[in-house]
Amino acid sequence: MVRREIMRGEPWIAIPQICVHDDGDLLVTYTPGGARFGYPESGTFPVGEHPWKLAGSTYWWGHGRLELHWAGVEHSLFLFWEGAEREFQGWYFNLEDAPRRTPIGFDTLDHELDVWWAADAETYEFKDVEDFETTGPARYPGRMEQIRAEGARIAALLDARDHWWDKAWADWTPDASWTAPDLPANWATVPFEAR
Repeated sequence: MVRREIMRGEPWIAIPQICVHDDGDLLVTYTPGGARFGYPESGTFPVGEHPWKLAGSTYWWGHGRLELHWAGVEHSLFLFWEGAEREFQGWYFNLEDAPRRTPIGFDTLDHELDVWWAADAETYEFKDVEDFETTGPARYPGRMEQIRAEGARIAALLDARDHWWDKAWADWTPDASWTAPDLPANWATVPFEAR
């Protein structure tokens, strides 16, 4: 399946993923190492091209990224692993649009503001706060307060030790036979719903 980010009414990036679980409420996807990103060939890009494109990033590397998405929820949960022993690194609460299903996968938009809880840490920390405050008004016009409120909601749940996800996902391993999927040729032209 394809994770697309739609920025200000235009496809901004596409990431080919593997569907791990989908029960209509919880969608779990995996981006394996080597998965090649797709960037649109043209567009008006009112906030500029995707930062990964500007940095020259063309594919995902390492042990891959597992993503937990809940229907109607304005964040997802990323899991990462590192090293030869595939050591779990922690929980990354990625503020983003709730997933909108498409014929090829789902659409979303990363909100830049994130909450990171390292596996060996006693508590969490907010990430990219200054970047969010600087670029957010142009990227998410009229939505800054809503995004901040979602960050505060996540923090309050974590402070209350309300863990709404299954921590067993930290022990998940991908099927050894899986390879990085390709993007479909029409990924940029599949209709989308702009927010």
